[in-house]
Amino acid sequence: MTTVIQGIAGLKDLVGTHLGYSDYLEITQERVDTFAEATGDHQWIHVDPERAKAESPFGGPIAHGYLTLSLGPVLAPQIMRVDGIKMGVNYGAGRVRFPSPVPVGAKLRMGAELTNVEDIPGGAQVYMTFTFECEGATKPSCVSEIIFRYYE
Repeated sequence: MTTVIQGIAGLKDLVGTHLGYSDYLEITQERVDTFAEATGDHQWIHVDPERAKAESPFGGPIAHGYLTLSLGPVLAPQIMRVDGIKMGVNYGAGRVRFPSPVPVGAKLRMGAELTNVEDIPGGAQVYMTFTFECEGATKPSCVSEIIFRYYE
C-alpha cells in the first residue's frame, strides 16, 4: 500500500517513520545484461552465467550493486507518494553500502524510512534510507541514504 504524504508539512510529520515495503521484483539475467550494456560494466560475475557458476564465490551471476541501487525509482512509488508539491528532484546519495549480493533469479524488495527533513529556500531537503533485501536473505543487499528536494 502506498503511503500518501501531503506536502512538506506531511514529510516533517513522518520523520523517523518506516514508510513500508515495495512488492518483490525478480532480478533476471536479461535485466542484468541490459544494465551492463547501459553502463559498460561487463564483468563476468554479472554477465557470464556459466563462468560465474563455475568460478565465483556466489555460485552464479549476481546483479551489479548499482543496478540494485538504480531500482529505487522503480520501487519507491509502490511505497510512497508526495502530493501538494510543485516539483521533487533526486539530490543525491549519502552513504551507500552493498552488504550482500543479489543473485540473478532472486526476488528483491525495498523498504523506505524517512529519516530527516531540513528547510531549504522554497522547499525541503528530505533524507530517506532505502534498504534493498532479497527474499530469504539474512542481510540486506543495499542500504543507502537518498536525498530528495521537494519544492512547494
